[in-house]
Amino acid sequence: MWYQKQIRLNARNRGCHLVHREIVNQVPEIKNYKVGMANIFLQHTSASLMLNENADPDVRKDMDMGLDKIVPETFPYIHTDEGPDDMPGHLKSGIVGVSLNIPITNGELNTGTWQGIYLCEHRNYGGSRKVVVTLQGEKK
Repeated sequence: MWYQKQIRLNARNRGCHLVHREIVNQVPEIKNYKVGMANIFLQHTSASLMLNENADPDVRKDMDMGLDKIVPETFPYIHTDEGPDDMPGHLKSGIVGVSLNIPITNGELNTGTWQGIYLCEHRNYGGSRKVVVTLQGEKK
């Protein structure tokens, strides 16, 4: 069985933010699947999705710091119409990615003990973000 739903994540300032619960709470249909796959797709080009360590908030700070070091705002970009954080946001989005595939087992996303879904907001003020969640699998 297939199921698809568009959800909206709250607006956040620049940084890496744990949004695992926010996504799961907006897609209670996951609970109906015995086994399957969830594709989580971010419909934006200056933010990204990442699966990473969910316990220590310092990991999220370090991740953001590392991305800023790899893709600095001070590079002489040509595309600057939307401000100095826009083109670096596009590059970071391309590097990290905008889609995750996570197995569903017995009605839950089957992530590792210390894994959680991050929204990496690469703009200073990116606004709310749209996400398409597609579920496929065997229902309970």
